[in-house]
Amino acid sequence: MKVVFHGANASTFHPGFAELLDAAHELVLLPDHLGSEADREAYATADVIIGIRFDDSLPTPRNLKLYQVPGAGYDGIRVPDLPVDADLCNCFGHEIAIAEYAMCALLSRHVPLADADARLRKGDWKYWAGGPSGMRTELGSTTIGILGYGHIGKAIAQRAKAFGMNVHVANRSRPEDQSQIDAFHAIDDFREMLAHVDVVVNTLPLAANTTGLVDHKAFASMKPTAVFMNVGRGGVVDEEALFGALKDGLIEHAFIDTWYQYPSGPDAVTYPSHLPFHELGNITMTPHMSGWTHGTIERRRNVMADNVNRIRQGLATVNRIAK
Repeated sequence: MKVVFHGANASTFHPGFAELLDAAHELVLLPDHLGSEADREAYATADVIIGIRFDDSLPTPRNLKLYQVPGAGYDGIRVPDLPVDADLCNCFGHEIAIAEYAMCALLSRHVPLADADARLRKGDWKYWAGGPSGMRTELGSTTIGILGYGHIGKAIAQRAKAFGMNVHVANRSRPEDQSQIDAFHAIDDFREMLAHVDVVVNTLPLAANTTGLVDHKAFASMKPTAVFMNVGRGGVVDEEALFGALKDGLIEHAFIDTWYQYPSGPDAVTYPSHLPFHELGNITMTPHMSGWTHGTIERRRNVMADNVNRIRQGLATVNRIAK
């Protein structure tokens, strides 16, 4: 079979991929922009495409058996345009990395390592035990509210409980295992949760019923001391509402890793929003990095190679998305 890795993201998973396959296949690396006829023909004749974007600018795959997204989100895929008999699958494996990012970000609000280091290098002992000036707060004394209880939400909840945090969850359905949850809220009633938590973390994917879900009313429902974090899709959070909440001091701080604008190329200088978030002092901005680790790559590579093997063997694929 011909397995096409379309674009820079997909190409990250190419090294070591062949060694995971149970038969010899033709592996083809293609750029994000298919500028040549040869590239377009390679794409059109692929049996398997690994990629994050499928739209009307791309050739119609004639032989496609599997479109494999190398991540969880598939909002860049025009699902109705895929061949009817081709499987569409995604993969996860990023929840460990994202949960570590979340806890690191939250801990930074309570354990001022960087500031303590900078001060001590100047002879300033502000945080020395025994004095009142350097006493800090503890993460374990706070309550976290998690929007969505999928792979990421569960991983964050598990680590939050390990630090002694109270965990509230808003989800579409009530989880069977609630051992990591102190309070459950239906997703339609998630605003009722917001006034009772110190930290709000969005882990929801982008869909018709989640677009703009965290809006002006949601931010107005949060505590003025609240910390908001987005490690789900950017579009779940209303862009104007988030900016206004930070600018007007409706909430105290935000950690934002998923955005509204992305670079058109690897060297493009791109601000992540048309609004000047970068001018605000109460936001920590990161470039959609929370799930990007060696461990994530390895776990996803294994799942994707397994799906290629399953297609060849005529077996059901894993993480198949209903079309």
